[in-house]
Amino acid sequence: MNYNEVNAKLKDINVENNIWVIYIIIIFASWYSNSLEKKYFLYNDKNSKEKYREIMIKIFLILTIVYFYFFKSAMDDINELKPTDTLKKRKLTELSAIGSLLIVVSGLVFLYIAYQNQDIDVEIAFN
Repeated sequence: MNYNEVNAKLKDINVENNIWVIYIIIIFASWYSNSLEKKYFLYNDKNSKEKYREIMIKIFLILTIVYFYFFKSAMDDINELKPTDTLKKRKLTELSAIGSLLIVVSGLVFLYIAYQNQDIDVEIAFN
């Protein structure tokens, strides 16, 4: 790897580290939203229900943006493939982009469900 390639990889690692921080924040936000959902079901607290929905919409909006970043990165990797790259590398890079696209689609679906699910009667989860 040349100097520019190493710098690009280090930049990608820094961005990924920031995304890990976002994931940690999302874990705590999800934990809090679950407690609001529980409060709604136990005590029929309408305020908790609305806070839960707002948090879930924000969570899935943020996740969809993160997923889109990874899809864009995968597409950049495809565009940077060289004719001399092995067939295996080409195939795996393309599969990575397909996987990233599917994750973006799932994020959009979950975001739509979180937004439309006003009665919070459909369980949504992400991994």
